[in-house]
Amino acid sequence: MEQRDSRTAPPALGVGMVGYAFMGAAHSQGWRTVGHVFDLPLRPVMAAIAGRDAHAVRAAADKHGWAAAETDWRALVARDDVQLVDICTPGDSHAEIAIAALEAGKHVLCEKPLANSVAEAEAMLAAADAARSRGQLAMVGFNYRRVPALTYARRLVADGRLGTLRHVRVSYLQDWLVDPDFPLTWRLQREHAGSGALGDLGAHIVDLAQYLAGEVLVGVSAQLETFVKERPRLDGASFGPTAPGGTGRGPVTVDDAAVFTGRLASGALATFEATRMASGRKNALRLEMNGESGSLAFDLERLNELYFLDHREPAATAGFRRIVVTEAEHPYLEGWWPPGHALGYEHTFTHQARDLVEAIASGTDPVPSFADGLQVQRVLAAVEESAQKNSVYTPVQAVEAEVR
Repeated sequence: MEQRDSRTAPPALGVGMVGYAFMGAAHSQGWRTVGHVFDLPLRPVMAAIAGRDAHAVRAAADKHGWAAAETDWRALVARDDVQLVDICTPGDSHAEIAIAALEAGKHVLCEKPLANSVAEAEAMLAAADAARSRGQLAMVGFNYRRVPALTYARRLVADGRLGTLRHVRVSYLQDWLVDPDFPLTWRLQREHAGSGALGDLGAHIVDLAQYLAGEVLVGVSAQLETFVKERPRLDGASFGPTAPGGTGRGPVTVDDAAVFTGRLASGALATFEATRMASGRKNALRLEMNGESGSLAFDLERLNELYFLDHREPAATAGFRRIVVTEAEHPYLEGWWPPGHALGYEHTFTHQARDLVEAIASGTDPVPSFADGLQVQRVLAAVEESAQKNSVYTPVQAVEAEVR
């Protein structure tokens, strides 16, 4: 096999990652493959991974291809061979790690949601703005923006193919908490996760709605619910060092489900549903957008397809058309397979890595930025505030009808 001349190889970009569980594995896949798929101006090098359990983090390093393992994220940030810090930890540590990394002169990629509170997200943005003046860049990881069909959907909206936008409706349904005896992991504790389905799933659909529409939400009205109030405690080692240990059952302090409506800056109406209690739904993210000139629809379980309707066509032939988003001219597809050969979830992390590397090389601001992450955080906070203030109103007529 012909070897690339090291004198012409692009400069190295040392990547250090904090966290090695589900998101750590997904991000590792992105860093491991991106340089083999796309021609990049910088060469990502998987320098080190950090986690508190020495045995587990060493095993993760060996499995995913990281050259070194650290048990203290501060040691990873201090490494000379790390220029970019990728944060894949629970939300309660995002702000501390990101701010320290930026102040140490590193670029930062941080998983969503950006933080556990608006105040933390504001501090992170302030640190990112200060670092930007020194040449460091920061990006938040909303990977669904990198699904080629959704990136292409954004192009259609930006090109005016839907006309004036009127409706956006998005749902994200999972079922992994339906069993009331599912254990009390860190994701069910507010001090670690910030919120439940709202932050875990709702952050994705809020970001997608704003990204695809090209405008922000300016108001929301919401309801939140925790259906299972207590769950079995487990030894923390079973679900990571932040999982609550002990015996018996402990309180769930986050929401199981969130339902809310919103209004975009243009006046378009939006509806959202995020739940981890929808029996039979594993990772069902669906959206539809309606405008005066057309509509589009997407289903993550068929992520290579986008459905588009041109409302200006004659009624006799009009209808939703299925677009298979695998052509070379579609977003990100130039590096992959011939048309019709499907991509998957893991490819979004490769695309995310590509976009960040190219932004760093060119010195341009990556998107979604920490400012975008803060905007989503403000929407999540507004949803929680609305849910706290709202009460369910049952019309008297409905009650009387039930009695009769």
